[in-house]
Amino acid sequence: MLNKIIVTGSMNMDMVVKTDHIPKPGETVLGGTFFMNPGGKGANQSVAIARLGAEVVFIGEIGDDIFGKQSAQLFDEEGVDIGGIISDESSSSGIALITVDRQGENSIVVAPGANAKLSPADVSAAIKRYANYKILLLQLEIPMETVACALQTGKELGMKVILNPAPANKEVKNYFHLIDIITPNEHEAEMLSGIKIENLDYAQAAARKLQEMGVKNVIITLGKSGAVVLENDDFYHVPAPVVEAVDTTAAGDVFNGALAVALSEGKSLKEAAGFGCIAASIAVTRMGAQSSIPYRNEFILEQMKKMK
Repeated sequence: MLNKIIVTGSMNMDMVVKTDHIPKPGETVLGGTFFMNPGGKGANQSVAIARLGAEVVFIGEIGDDIFGKQSAQLFDEEGVDIGGIISDESSSSGIALITVDRQGENSIVVAPGANAKLSPADVSAAIKRYANYKILLLQLEIPMETVACALQTGKELGMKVILNPAPANKEVKNYFHLIDIITPNEHEAEMLSGIKIENLDYAQAAARKLQEMGVKNVIITLGKSGAVVLENDDFYHVPAPVVEAVDTTAAGDVFNGALAVALSEGKSLKEAAGFGCIAASIAVTRMGAQSSIPYRNEFILEQMKKMK
């Protein structure tokens, strides 16, 4: 029987504009295509998990508005358990304003809305309702005290606790001892470790520093260069497939969702990171957050292509 996965985090509506380049401070640029797409790191990771074949429940807070209702409906259609969602009549749902340039790189501003109201008590109670689930995945788009409570609750219940420390926040270092696997990108790893990542040697040094600070295992995602894995004392580089990226908006979320799925199936940490890299490489070839997330059959087809 597969281990079931809890995702605790944010749900937003993404408003995306494609443009030639990301504006500098004070600069106005004329954009191109505009569209809205359900997003939020917690929501994205939940959808990735569901599409890649695992059972997942999302714990989060939404506003009692059109964006919140639409997001919950789409969750239900994707097969994500919405029993952990709280609706707040006094807040708007979270939104994200996203600019994507011609290289597929993005700039994002998030207005958290109801995400900021998710309380430690609500999260603790919800996680305990799903105490038979074995993996807990979190990010940092909800209040830090809520993250801390979720980490502690998951640890007390014997869950494998995975933290994607995004957006970067140095305060999370206070809770490293509660984390089984941390999955920063280069920028987040540099902020948390104090080591600038210029090559794989520096990535290894940053990973070991994070481990020394209390985290059991470290995965640093490196974009098109894949990821590095520090598991106990063993260090690995996991390359990513070469693709032409058009939008990297949800790449990290897809990686984390795929990582959790692979771990739930009993794969090693190195194998799970490879699974995540392939899934993320498919996502970056498409526009949008949840609209870019691949299904399990697409992952299998991608593997078959590599074997030819």
